[in-house]
Parts: sequence; structure tokens; C-alpha cells
Amino acid sequence: MGPFSLGLRSRVTFAFAMGGLLITILLMVITLGIAQQVLLGDRDEVAEVVVFSNAARVQRLLTGDLEADAVLGVVETVNTSVGSRPLLVIGDRNFSLDESQFSLLDVPQSLQAATGERQAARMRTQVQDEPMILYGVPIQRFEDVVYYEAVPLTEVEDTLGTLRNVLLGGGIIVAVVAAMTGRFAAGRALRPLRDVGEAAEAIAGGRLETRLDTKGDEDLSSLAASFNEMAGGLEERIQRDARFASEVSHELRSPLMTLAASVEVLENARADMPPRAQTALELLSSDIHRFQNLVEDLLEISRYDVGTADLQTDAILFAEFVRAAVDVASSSDIPVEVSPDAENVILEADKRRLARVVANLVDNAAKYGGGASRVEVSTSADTVVLAVEDNGPGVPDDERFNIFDRFSRGGAGGRRGYDTGVGLGLSLVAEHVNLHRGRVWVEDCQDGSSGARFVVQLPIAPLEGDED
Repeated sequence: MGPFSLGLRSRVTFAFAMGGLLITILLMVITLGIAQQVLLGDRDEVAEVVVFSNAARVQRLLTGDLEADAVLGVVETVNTSVGSRPLLVIGDRNFSLDESQFSLLDVPQSLQAATGERQAARMRTQVQDEPMILYGVPIQRFEDVVYYEAVPLTEVEDTLGTLRNVLLGGGIIVAVVAAMTGRFAAGRALRPLRDVGEAAEAIAGGRLETRLDTKGDEDLSSLAASFNEMAGGLEERIQRDARFASEVSHELRSPLMTLAASVEVLENARADMPPRAQTALELLSSDIHRFQNLVEDLLEISRYDVGTADLQTDAILFAEFVRAAVDVASSSDIPVEVSPDAENVILEADKRRLARVVANLVDNAAKYGGGASRVEVSTSADTVVLAVEDNGPGVPDDERFNIFDRFSRGGAGGRRGYDTGVGLGLSLVAEHVNLHRGRVWVEDCQDGSSGARFVVQLPIAPLEGDED
């Protein structure tokens, strides 16, 4: 889709607006054409009666005396409407009430030729930049005498201009109303698609029980039913996979405990072993420990998948809890900086899950960020904020969201070493934090140095469903 492409709703709105505008323009052209024809026809009929009456009057009053004063007197006696301009042409002389307003020079040659053949004629033209109808009537008693009269069309043009403006304004209103109607209609038509999109987004977010309403529009009921069937199959598949992972993890715990106990027995006899056996025992012990952690992570993930994860909350002094959790999670001395307003904050939280959050963030910094450089505890509004900074290269912008997905280790996954994990640590952090109604994200270090800053924000208010 290009940068200037319109969405479906916008295209429907535009189509309705253009359709309304085109129909309005068509009706406006037709209306103006009919109105112009009617108004000009009425004006012509009335003016023609008056002009021929004036020509008859001139013929009756005009005698053999064609002196200028006498002729001008005859011209002055004709009954013209407001704005009309009479002109009497006798041979090469013309008599007008005001030659600057109307003279023989203003009469087109085609009209003069028609009257020269002793035929009455009329035509529309411009006289002194004013729209007029020119009439020419030969005076039959005299061979070279023609009566002309210019009848103004200003009132007709003004009426047509007013009508044109009204129709144009109406056309704009119709286009706006059509656009609003199109937008409303498109919204109604696209509402089921929005519902499908919201349902798909909800399922992608983990709410697998989301379904569409199959009642309502008969045309869309089959789509909703198919979507629900697909969602049901997906939910069943995910639950089956989650149960499988949970059962496998449970089955692995017993032999792993046996192996761990056996290794512990061997550890007691470590001093009696040769160096190569001690090295092998150390590697075996480390791998079993990693395997146990992986199984525990898988069990924890499966609890979230099947919906059995719950909170066992206690009131904790958050700053002291973080200090203790950092000491347990790391053998190195990681500074914990606590702001004064966060020193005595009491939080309702699940100690085990919150300790796991701190441990996983510190462990992630050790694996991929060169170790944690500091841990900060502060408050913001009605929340408490925990931040873990490391000495690594940071997390690229395009990985900052996906890094909390399961089995995702970002770009660091390609630099696998002995202590690298499988990508469940940060995923569990996100699950634990979400269960506390908090949120977690990663950003750059605030002091401008290289490294990543993982931030956890938790509400201070008691969680719903907590027991006293």
C-alpha cells in the first residue's frame, strides 16, 4: 500500500461524496438549462410584443417629414421598458435617445443584413458589455427605415446567477451529506470486520476463549461460525500442547531429582576422584542444574497456558525485598539504588514470582549484557518501578517487543555460549509482571551510556482478590 493509499472506509466515503457531487452537478446543469430556457423565453415573448408595438407606433407617427427633430420626437414617444434602448435608422442616419449607449455601431452586421432584406429579426448580443436582446423591425411605409430596440437581460442573468449559487451551495451540502452517509454506511458495513479483527487480536494476546456472535446478519453468520470453529480448534490445540509440555515436564522432574541426588552423593566423594573425573562431575552437575531450571521454567509456562497460575500475595517492603533478591541472584556485588520516596513502599505481591523476576533480569544481564551494572528502585504516581541496567550493547529497537516472547533471545542468540539459555527467562518475567497487573519494557540507559535498561512497573494498590 502506497503512502497516499486510502483505507476502505475512506474510499467508500470518497465514492459517496463524488457520487453525490456528480449527481448534483448533473441536476444543476439540467436545472440551469431549463431555467435559462424558460426565463429567456418569457422575456423574449414579453419584449417581442412591446417592440412590435413600438415599431407600429413609429410607423403610425412617422410622416413624410424626416427631419431630425421630427424623427427624434417620434423616438422619444415610444414606450420602452426600464433599461430598453430604442434606435431608429433612416438611411445612413440613426436616431437614439443616447448614442453613447446605443447606436448603429452596436448592431451586428448579421442583424443589419436581415433587416436590410425587409425581415424582422432578433439576436442575443452584448451592448456596452451588457447582455441584451436586439430586435430589428423594418418600417414598411419607408424603404430605408428600420426600428431597433435593445432589451436588457440583466434581470434574467441576475436570476440565473442567484439560482446558480443556490444550486452550487446545495451541491456542496449534498456532497457533505453524501460523504457522511457513506462514512456511516461504511462503518456499519465494516463493523463485522472490526469485530473479527478485535477477536483475532484478543486471541493473539492469549484470550483463547474469545468468540464472535453468530446471531444478527445472516450473510455474516457463516463467517462468524467458521471463525469460532477455527478459534476453538486453535484453543484445543494450544491447550493440548500445554498439557503435553506440563506432563512431560512433570515426568522429567523425578529422574532429574534422582540424578541430582546421585550427583550430590558423588560431590561428597569429589576429593577422592582423579582430576579428570572431578572435571566431568563439575560439568555434569552444571548441566543437571541447567536442566532442572529449564524444566521448572517449562512447568511455570504451562501453568500460564492452562490458566492455573495464581498469586499468593504477601505484604513486602519492596526496597528491602529487591536488595535481598539481588544478593541471592548474583554472586557479584551489584549496587541497588533506592530513591527516598521508594524506601518504605509496601507492596502486595507474590514473593516467589517477584523474586523470579529479579533473578531472571539479573541473569539475563549476566548472559547477554556483560553483567548488571546497577539496580534502581523508585516510584511513579501510584506505581513502583524496578530497573536493571547492564553493560552490554543494548537491545535494537526492532527487538524490544519480541524479546519478551518465548524462546526469543534477540541478536544475542547467535553468540551462544556455555551459560546461554533457551529464551524463557524474559518471557516468564513478562508473565509474572502481567499477573501482578504491571508492565515491563526495555529501553536505553538514561545516562547515555551503552547498555540496556529493563524496567518493571507494578501498581502499589492492593490486587483484586487478595486475602486480608
